[in-house]
Amino acid sequence: MAEPHPASPRRIVILGSTGSIGTQGLDVAARHPELFDIVGLTAGGSNIGLLAEQVRDFGVEVVGLPDERAADALRQALDALPDAPGRALEVEIVSGPDANEVVARHECDTVLNGLAGAAGLKPTLAALEAGRTLALANKESLIIGGPLVKGIARPGQIVPVDSEHSALAQSLLAGEPAEVRRLIVTASGGPFRGRTAAELEDVTVEQALAHPTWSMGPLVTINSSTLVNKGLEVIEAHLLFDVPFERIEVVVHPQSVVHSMVEFVDGSTICQASPPDMRIPIAWGMAFPARVPDAAPACDWTSAATWEFLPLDEDAFPAVRIARTAGGAGGTAPAVFNGADEACVAAFIEGDLSYPGIVSTIGRVVDEHLAGGTGETGSAWVEGNRTTLEDVLSADAWARDRARQIIVGG
Repeated sequence: MAEPHPASPRRIVILGSTGSIGTQGLDVAARHPELFDIVGLTAGGSNIGLLAEQVRDFGVEVVGLPDERAADALRQALDALPDAPGRALEVEIVSGPDANEVVARHECDTVLNGLAGAAGLKPTLAALEAGRTLALANKESLIIGGPLVKGIARPGQIVPVDSEHSALAQSLLAGEPAEVRRLIVTASGGPFRGRTAAELEDVTVEQALAHPTWSMGPLVTINSSTLVNKGLEVIEAHLLFDVPFERIEVVVHPQSVVHSMVEFVDGSTICQASPPDMRIPIAWGMAFPARVPDAAPACDWTSAATWEFLPLDEDAFPAVRIARTAGGAGGTAPAVFNGADEACVAAFIEGDLSYPGIVSTIGRVVDEHLAGGTGETGSAWVEGNRTTLEDVLSADAWARDRARQIIVGG
């Protein structure tokens, strides 16, 4: 049974406040000021005008930005707001490469990590070390950090915000760990569901960014189209719930209404269903273990609807298979999988890599890493129980460099 909401609003820090997760988290908070007090924000600096409005609207105590130039721009933007005189003097502005970590340690109850990619690892560790509840949308930090993150997180300190893992966490409440037979992670199938490998050869950036059901940033959107995102989610499910990879399956569900399922040993399958709206898992992460009234609209059960479930075509979309290899190896291998992916997606967006080349290059980099690579720093796999933060960051850097070398013909 869910606990009641606390008498005073929960103090929330949002990392990546101008991104998709951050803006939706702030939408939930704006509609429930009795539940949430937004005390800290960070952003990359690409949308200073929006950040200034967020600082004004929520009266935050601290803001983090990547450099002093962005901090100066924020001060100017705050001063320019007609209804926020002197606001730039009232808020603490932290700038520099460790700004996300500093703000993650700010006095609060919950940190919502909505950052994209490997950049979320250090802030995740900072929030956990400071004892905050971590509402984790930045799956990469758990995936690449693996044993480092799990080694410092106390039970219940990480609340998953990915829709699939939030669904699994909620469904798992229906039974005991020993009663779980398998986890079923659903995938929309992306914009290219049903295409063969040959039909993916000429996919453009614009086509890959046109997700049929979700609105996300470019990295996650392209990862969803290649199914790399689903591979990352399989690794994340393994790490979050301690379920072996052979008991985690992926099924294609184009409607994106059933967000994932848990099958129990008695044959029962429990699912979490809702329209594809990230405000529901975000709200649950921010308010955990309570629920937020009307976080987003529910399913309309008075209208006819059809749900489809289809097997994953791993010939056309081999990313999940490669992710299982990296996740099964553990240690630094997931960091290599993720780092190579981020480099490949950037190259694809820039027009330097074909669409099928994203996953084929990731597979080659992972294979080289597990085989010992070329002997360069970061290329040799380090097993999980010996992995340090330096190992992870080194493997991530090597994977990005090696992917770029392959892309240019190396």
